Amino acid sequence: MLTSKIMGGAGDLTDGKETSYKDNLYLAVNGAWQEKAEVPADKSSAGASMDLDIKIEKELMDDFQQLAENESEVEGNEFLQAIKLYRLAKNTEFLKKFHEKPILKDLQKIEDLKSLQDLNQQLADFGKNNFFLPTNIWIDADMKDTKHNAAYVDGIDLILPDNTYYAEDNQSGKKLLAKYAKVANKLLTMVGYSEESAKETVDKALTFDKSLVPVVKTSEEWAEYSKIYNPMPFTEFVTKSENVDLKQLVVGQINATPEKVIIVQPRFLKNLDKLVNDDTFENVKAWMLVRYLVANSEYLDEDFRQVTGEYELAMSGAKELQNRTKFAYHLSENNFDEVIGIYYGKKYFGEKAKADVRGMVERMIGIYKQRLTDNTWLSQATKEKAILKLNKIVIKVGYPDKIQEVFKQLKIDESQSLYNNITQIDRTVRQKGLDKFSKPVDRTVWLMPGEMVNACYDPSRNDITFPAGILQAPFYSLQQTSSENFGGIGATFAHEISHAFDNDGAKFDEYGNMKNWWTKEDYAKFEKLTQQMIDQFNGIPFSGGKVNGKLVVSENIADVGGLRCAIEAAKMDNDYSPKEFFITWAKSWRFKATPEYNERLLATDVHAPQPLRANVMSQDLDEFYDAFDVKPGDGMWLDEDKRINIW
Repeated sequence: MLTSKIMGGAGDLTDGKETSYKDNLYLAVNGAWQEKAEVPADKSSAGASMDLDIKIEKELMDDFQQLAENESEVEGNEFLQAIKLYRLAKNTEFLKKFHEKPILKDLQKIEDLKSLQDLNQQLADFGKNNFFLPTNIWIDADMKDTKHNAAYVDGIDLILPDNTYYAEDNQSGKKLLAKYAKVANKLLTMVGYSEESAKETVDKALTFDKSLVPVVKTSEEWAEYSKIYNPMPFTEFVTKSENVDLKQLVVGQINATPEKVIIVQPRFLKNLDKLVNDDTFENVKAWMLVRYLVANSEYLDEDFRQVTGEYELAMSGAKELQNRTKFAYHLSENNFDEVIGIYYGKKYFGEKAKADVRGMVERMIGIYKQRLTDNTWLSQATKEKAILKLNKIVIKVGYPDKIQEVFKQLKIDESQSLYNNITQIDRTVRQKGLDKFSKPVDRTVWLMPGEMVNACYDPSRNDITFPAGILQAPFYSLQQTSSENFGGIGATFAHEISHAFDNDGAKFDEYGNMKNWWTKEDYAKFEKLTQQMIDQFNGIPFSGGKVNGKLVVSENIADVGGLRCAIEAAKMDNDYSPKEFFITWAKSWRFKATPEYNERLLATDVHAPQPLRANVMSQDLDEFYDAFDVKPGDGMWLDEDKRINIW
């Protein structure tokens, strides 16, 4: 139910009518839209970002179809492979001939495991071939030495999105798990299992999954990025399990013996032998089988995709699956994302826009630098370190200048099954990722492709990425005023810059190394402000649940810092209009979603619900009150001593 008065940020904004700016900024801007907006049948949400997603989806799908029919017009072999994958994935009659056959050989590899000893002997091979294992590794920059890569040893994830779904009183979790079991049972019978054998296998898999719940990290724990860094000498690590051959797990995959590994989930490693042993082996094996089958069935044929989709729909709340053409496009886009992003960026964005936006970002960095200089609660020593970090931020705008080597190794054979092509891609990408261990960190790699409607900051590389996809209305447009652009894309630019100084980013230096560059007194002040931000959001009702302030704190710090910086930039222009600034800010967060999707976001997303980002952040800025003449007693009023100002 809608609470019309926000009162310090409280209020549920998932439904409601248009109101005044004084009482509810989000609904004043988006109320009419909120009433009429419909979530597309094959989506789980609608809103500003989703509108752009759909626009880009349509543009690229039209291009893909034309190029699939006129292959000679495709520029570059990497993009040609993307078009071939799209064409193969659409060819339902051809794929129907294969049906379940392609996956049987891989399921049999799991079925052939007779003991833990068998599994240990094949750990490396299974890891290289993307099977589900009770623990596995990945390679990335060493967080304390970002010139070099390190091996990170991780635990595993749960079937459901988060530990909270397994609570005894969580009815959604019970329904989702029942749906997963139903789908898994059906898939097993489709590949030849009897109904009795299928049920027994699924029951064992769910038993193992349940045993993980107290051990794996919660979403709140994952939100503290720096805490994944727990280095351990390799000689010590290999002694941490009597049941799992940890040496084979690592050495067998990277073909080297590291001096150390990074333990991502210490609690998981501590409990590994309790989870995986001779008594639980059959449950582990069933879990490996079921997880692999459910994860890969959609690559077989349309019959399998429809069955797997039953669980996807239950999870997302969407009314229907994407049609086959959309599925084919997104499959290609997911596997050739950077290739497609460069194509999209060059065609729909261009080098001139790239240069223009870079100039805007550099301007925002300059303003941020001035705000740091004028900061009243930091010492001079910490200010100098912060400005040094700001000066070293690498800006990535639009799309990369070159395609990563891995995409040059991906080949599509349209005479083979879709499953065989996808697993070959996965193996190639996995091997390329493992090979990084013996190579220096490549700082030119982009974390996001050009067609994505998003932006990000990478603390380990101290870089910010703004893909071409987000660099358009309502976030940015030449047809918008300066204040509108700063309320949209300007705030996004400054948001990502602010991540360099949020509760996680503040722990990394100018080269992305995890290092304390603060004075003790300054960091204590920062922690106090961080706690205020946690408290401001914690417990705000939304969509039948409540916001977890600790889960969303880093994004909120970036939001409020970004908004303050953006409005300072807007003030520098002659056409400054605070009303236009805040209206565009609120418009960029319009959002409507299925109840299922909202529930998952509240449990797992490090971002606060979008309507709350529109309202609460505005309440923290004095300029908002002046713009709309907000007074005590109005719904949007927040007492001055409760307004948070960090950056």
